[in-house]
Amino acid sequence: MSNATLSPLPSADHEVAARLREALLAASFTADGLLDLLGAPAYAALARSETVPALRATRGDTPLETLVRLFLLQQPVPYARVEGVLPVHACVAGGWLTRVGDAGGDLAATVDVRPYGGPDGEDWFIVSDLGCAVGGAGGIGSRDEGVVLGVGGASTTLAGITVRTPVASALDLGTGSGIQALHASRHATRVTATDLNPRALHITALTLALSGAPAADLREGSLFEPVRDDESYDLIVSNPPFVISPGARLTYRDGGMGGDDLCRSLVQGAGERLNEGGFAQFLANWQHVEGEDWQDRIRSWVPRGCDAWIVQREVQDVTQYAELWLRDAGDHRGDPAEYQARYDAWLDEFEARKVKAVGFGWITLRRTSAAEPLITAEEWPHPVEQPLGDTVRAHFERLDYLRAHDDAALLAGHFRLAGEIVQEQVGLPGAEDPEHVVLRQHRGMRRATKVDTVGAGFAGVCDGTLSAGRILDAIAQLVGEDPVLLRARTPAQIRLLVEQGFLEPAPR
Repeated sequence: MSNATLSPLPSADHEVAARLREALLAASFTADGLLDLLGAPAYAALARSETVPALRATRGDTPLETLVRLFLLQQPVPYARVEGVLPVHACVAGGWLTRVGDAGGDLAATVDVRPYGGPDGEDWFIVSDLGCAVGGAGGIGSRDEGVVLGVGGASTTLAGITVRTPVASALDLGTGSGIQALHASRHATRVTATDLNPRALHITALTLALSGAPAADLREGSLFEPVRDDESYDLIVSNPPFVISPGARLTYRDGGMGGDDLCRSLVQGAGERLNEGGFAQFLANWQHVEGEDWQDRIRSWVPRGCDAWIVQREVQDVTQYAELWLRDAGDHRGDPAEYQARYDAWLDEFEARKVKAVGFGWITLRRTSAAEPLITAEEWPHPVEQPLGDTVRAHFERLDYLRAHDDAALLAGHFRLAGEIVQEQVGLPGAEDPEHVVLRQHRGMRRATKVDTVGAGFAGVCDGTLSAGRILDAIAQLVGEDPVLLRARTPAQIRLLVEQGFLEPAPR
């Protein structure tokens, strides 16, 4: 891989980065400042790689407009205008700015700098290659293989689902522009970040420095190669180059292994590098192969000694999938014959592997000493409420509870209804009884589940006061059912309601 056509990167000098950060904050070059300046429509357009609304909104000469044009829109700005906003000499000497135009009268940015709001209101900045801070690669990747992208939907999704508890050590595999390492720096004493692309490691150093975050241990190499045999972590995260493609044309996107082997290798390799109770969380693609259940395929990836929660968020047929990534790389704007040849190659690859569709989703592992690890694999394409880190952590805590309680212990336990659960009754208008009752969450995964009248009644009175068994005895008396039979048939339903987060074990 050669980065010869990519622009030189700024120095990772912390003193210069600190001065630049101070100037950016003084001009309100922040996520909130951008929204106030541009307005919601222009701000949203930037995420679609549409810059015209933002250009129209920055026709003035305020410091913030100057910075938006310079760092986000990549417009040359007169030296005199920048001089009043940034420490120009230090930024030019440090490589953040370069002189352009006639006699060097204008200044241009050498990298994209995108304001990014941290989870607790932190003002962070994500550095990436020119043209890559907003939207996708916009075709840049089709020309420059070593391009480093900025924040995208996949990056923010992974950041949102990651469990955020204080840990001693965190590992970000395939760090890219450093967003996951930046998030981890808030709650991990030591952060290690790896990437096959040395340019990405340098940009990660810039992101951390400009965001005022501690430096990470940056290591070059593929997947777990840079990790020593004696090293283990409390948290492992990765938004890998998971695209299933013929060949490895684009470093930021293509894993370079056949089919979904890269994602499989990543998941399988995480188990032995996790500390007890530690989490590994990934975004991944997986193949839907003729004659094979996709859940069985992913279950086979889970390493021994790990619980797992696998959520398939989306499935695309092979034509949709090929078109998505050809467009992402800008191939549809090039030579039609070349586009067709690449499309053909993609379909040839899928046909040879008997792949009919590709799934996308989240995989979370947790290292456990339990004799029988639990694997949940499900399809959930519906809207969720981010961030989901606490929801993910609570899922595994509930698994621990259920694993430790047989049916007798479950009936002796006390439960309470989780927050923001509503009950819906479904049936024909005017009917005396509903056809079925649905419990629906308005937080987290936003699940909905059908329950019978006993399940609905049970959930409705769970406030932690009475044991499950006593509640069922009362329900049996109300409906005229044998309490012994009701106690025998209800634990399975209680387990499901606990597993899915409708009911929570109440502290005693």
